[in-house]
Amino acid sequence: MYPSVREDPFQEYLVSPRHLAGSTAIGDPGLQPLRDLGWALHHDDLGNTYVSAPDHRIRLGYLPEGDDDGLWRISAYDDAFGSVRWAATFNDRTPTEFVTAFTTALAQAYTQGPDAYLHGATNKPVQAFTPLTAAGWQHDRRGWTDELTAPDSLARLTYEHLAPDHQSEIAGHHSRWWLRGGTGRRFPDWYATFTTHTPTQLITATTTAIADPTPVTRYASELSLLTRNHAQLAPIAPPIPTPLDVRRAQAARARTATTQRPGTAAPSPAPLSPTAAAGRRAR
Repeated sequence: MYPSVREDPFQEYLVSPRHLAGSTAIGDPGLQPLRDLGWALHHDDLGNTYVSAPDHRIRLGYLPEGDDDGLWRISAYDDAFGSVRWAATFNDRTPTEFVTAFTTALAQAYTQGPDAYLHGATNKPVQAFTPLTAAGWQHDRRGWTDELTAPDSLARLTYEHLAPDHQSEIAGHHSRWWLRGGTGRRFPDWYATFTTHTPTQLITATTTAIADPTPVTRYASELSLLTRNHAQLAPIAPPIPTPLDVRRAQAARARTATTQRPGTAAPSPAPLSPTAAAGRRAR
């Protein structure tokens, strides 16, 4: 269904498949799993948000006022003052559910210790492929590259078996994992990247969220051209008032009509006695 241009911007729709849903207007869902662990949160003067783990070995930036379209940047460090071990990026159009899946898995891994969130297994790409292939994505192997393509050809995952140069990955020039969606192959609508040492379980959580057939909810104002043109949209009808809701509304209108007749002023309260007035001031 293609929504009307003049529709209510707060009309809600169920959107499927998820890789066509686009982002929501808020970052709270992606931040919440880490906030639930008590991670420190800071803001800058521009409105960007930064979250860091208690040991400062994981840092997240939610950057609506950043220098590019990398809205979410997550980095893990060998130690608080060490070099970056792995990094993940989600751009500003990535469906929020995918970011939330990643940060939820990251929060769980953090509670398990550095062996899980810093040095987790990175040599099991098939683990991340499985949710997608089970959902009908086509898997092609071309030389040293695996590419998985959604049934509608509007989302892809590329994995390179030969690891790129670490510094090039960390600088954002080239990543071993590249998830993206949209009609363009070179310039996708949304993308996510993961460097070589990103624990596979975190990437698997993301691909599991992508493969989930459950529709996601979006307001009409959040629907991108990609979503409107290619996704399946089902409007969510507003809740039907129950008989109790109707009676309450009628009673409220009756009270208003009784106490606020046109042309009459509301009655003034009776003046307090000196004793009562003194008691009120004392409270």
